[in-house]
Amino acid sequence: MIDIKFLRENPEIVKQNIKNKFQDEKLPLVDEVIELDAKIRQIKGNVETCRAKRNKGSGEIGLLMRQKKVEEANKIKEEISKINLEIEEFDKELVHLESELKHRMMIIPNIIDKSVPIGKNDSENVERKRFLEPTKYDFEVPYHLDIIEKLGGIDLDSARRVAGNGFYYLMGNIARLHSAVLAYARDFMINKGFTYVVPPFMIRSNVVDGVMSFSEMDQMMYKIEGEDLYLIGTSEHSMIGKFIGQILDKTKLPYTYTSYSPCFRKEKGAHGIEERGIYRIHQFEKQEMIVVCEPEDSMAWFEKMYNYTVELFVSMGIPCRTLECCSGDLADLKVKSIDVEAWSPRQNKYFEVGSCSNLGDAQARRLGIRIKGENGNYFAHTLNNTVVAPPRMLIALLENHLHEDGSVDVPEVLWPYMGGTKKLEPVK
Repeated sequence: MIDIKFLRENPEIVKQNIKNKFQDEKLPLVDEVIELDAKIRQIKGNVETCRAKRNKGSGEIGLLMRQKKVEEANKIKEEISKINLEIEEFDKELVHLESELKHRMMIIPNIIDKSVPIGKNDSENVERKRFLEPTKYDFEVPYHLDIIEKLGGIDLDSARRVAGNGFYYLMGNIARLHSAVLAYARDFMINKGFTYVVPPFMIRSNVVDGVMSFSEMDQMMYKIEGEDLYLIGTSEHSMIGKFIGQILDKTKLPYTYTSYSPCFRKEKGAHGIEERGIYRIHQFEKQEMIVVCEPEDSMAWFEKMYNYTVELFVSMGIPCRTLECCSGDLADLKVKSIDVEAWSPRQNKYFEVGSCSNLGDAQARRLGIRIKGENGNYFAHTLNNTVVAPPRMLIALLENHLHEDGSVDVPEVLWPYMGGTKKLEPVK
């Protein structure tokens, strides 16, 4: 959510930003917000005038009563009663107008950074850099599910009977590899100076409203029936919510956390759930990184964060690249975002395995996360980035360390987490 003062003073900039995101249907919202804002400020002025009259009248009543002028005092009391009714009506109108204003403000997209490339959708994202040479084989690489099944590592049929499509049982060494990747990612980030956290896996609706846009919520979040609770789609949600309503001590900034959580997603929309495979599923686990910092430091942290993910992938011998998200591919709260994509030898292309986002002060503004400054409080900046999400990571790891006989080399950095196992062999 952008600053109402900025919108009031720079409506054309806000409109151009909407055009740059190819969301022209939202253009009328800017004028509607300006009109609502003007009405609200006018009514607030009326309320202040009424209160001033009431305060003046209250003072006069005391004086008149002391002078035994009861009839005149009663007339002023009647006037004050009418003023109180006026204030009550104004307050009711303010509640309605402020609700309408907030609804529109939460739909208007955040101002994107000047460095973001302009484009309609993810097909116009811009490659930044590649790391490690793409893996090439002289044999045909099987579909990732076939690789995992040959290793005795998955049971989808039982999962469908238990929970339906979009779920899985990971088994044996694949389950162990899954946990090893998470443990390695955890320690990797701790060694970077981040504090490890296991957060709540459910959050209240006011936190949901603060951390994501309405469209994201509809496509992602599972609601707990009968309770004001949602299952998180990523630990970013509860980690940013941790700071709701707080005034932060600037001497303690930045807050750098790496958090583990299961993630639950509806996966509604164009992509949908895979009938076969574990690329897009309803439930998975993830290691995340979160930073809450001074506004002037957020872009430097942004660069550090996605490069940590690249470093992690390279350490496991997985070729990858960074991809700058264009304006039309940015979620409404994001100022700037970069995807990390891993190489798939089977598809002969890169695919997304993580995303790093700078949200500026959008989440902080919604959640009331401020920094105590010498000349007044101001909003913090928030950032998040995927360290690793093993279902997709497993696909990249297995494909890039595969042998023709179906065996898979375990990256050396994972050996301590695998009890010294260096290779996964097919199950006979």
